[in-house]
Amino acid sequence: MLTIGKIAFYVTLFIVAVSLIEAWVLTRKRRNSATPFDWYEVWLSLADLVGRKLFALLPLSLATPVFAFAWDHRLFTVTINSALMVLLLFIGQEFCYYWYHRASHRIRFFWATHAVHHSPNQLTLSSAYRLGWTGKLTGSAMFFAPLVWLGVRPEVVLATLMFNLLYQFWLHNTWTPRLGWLEYVFNTPSAHRVHHASNLVVFDRLFGTYVEERADEPCRYGLVTPTHSRNPLVVEFEHWASLARDIASAGNVWSAISYVMRPPGWRADGTGETTENLRRQDQAGRHAVSVSSNAR
Repeated sequence: MLTIGKIAFYVTLFIVAVSLIEAWVLTRKRRNSATPFDWYEVWLSLADLVGRKLFALLPLSLATPVFAFAWDHRLFTVTINSALMVLLLFIGQEFCYYWYHRASHRIRFFWATHAVHHSPNQLTLSSAYRLGWTGKLTGSAMFFAPLVWLGVRPEVVLATLMFNLLYQFWLHNTWTPRLGWLEYVFNTPSAHRVHHASNLVVFDRLFGTYVEERADEPCRYGLVTPTHSRNPLVVEFEHWASLARDIASAGNVWSAISYVMRPPGWRADGTGETTENLRRQDQAGRHAVSVSSNAR
């Protein structure tokens, strides 16, 4: 009988095999182009995958006691025995995933892990399984504890999350075009190329975080300050190292806590490259170009 562990093993073999086939095809297509395929990005993703499997063997997880507490104090005991219950579980999981993912971009403590997923400078299927080694240690699965508290068994919640991540595998590519009306409901490769999200983009639209892909502004993959290192240890821990340096130089406890809990790029003097500051700079630049064009 297949267990969740065996299913996860076979799924992992499948996604790695498909990603390597894509890499081979893209290598042939780009061999005479100005931007040849970078196999080091694939090797870094594979190193991340192996490292996460090894980290999973460690009996360290912030989410495990939280799940146990939520289950012991659950409001109901939910049985997933109908299509309606499956649908409700799916929507509930998507809602939790949205807030997990938003927090991963807005709270530097979680971003230090999630940044690894955004570090590839080319978007390919192998990017899907570069998730960072320290997710288990930061307890990011805690965002799904409300489902356990409502009465969904922890193993069901984790299995649903696994299927969610499997769905997201195919989103990491640049060769799938826009998919019409599906763009309004589901996460698609087009939506994912602009900003990583969960399977449904309904919550992005509801909470104002959806950004549409634009033909006049090609996506630039990677981080604001790109990672060019080919050393897996640098890729995995550079954001933790920079966070530690900022905490050490904070000068006071409040600033140190702010470096941990505020958005990536935050600086105590207000000059950091946060999303808001970068957006204001971009808008100012666009306004300057518009004024210059109108003056001609």
